Amino acid sequence: MFLYALIEFEWITSPESKSLVLFGIALLFTVLGIWAGLQLNKNKQTVNSPLPIRIAPEEMDIRPREFEILELMAKGMSNQEIADSLHISLSTVKTHNQNLFVKLDVKRRTQAISKAKEIGLLHD
Repeated sequence: MFLYALIEFEWITSPESKSLVLFGIALLFTVLGIWAGLQLNKNKQTVNSPLPIRIAPEEMDIRPREFEILELMAKGMSNQEIADSLHISLSTVKTHNQNLFVKLDVKRRTQAISKAKEIGLLHD
């Protein structure tokens, strides 16, 4: 605001000098922005995060069929859809779900999927 007020002084009356002052102000802020950007990015360090460790289902005592059901749950399939695709009964799917919940120490399907991804059983 102060810089713009300078333009209005009586000694800066011609349109060319006003344009020159505005150009100078724009140039000043451009240089200031570039300098600030360099200062903010100067001390950044790249951190290499370790690759996620993949756990085998056997290490968690998860049976192959339970793991197969876990993968289908992660794809968003309902219990009935899982039962139909694996040609097993709905109650068998629910039993496998309960076994998975106990082994993963969770109470719901969404928690089971999150925990499986967190510990490396499933990947995104």
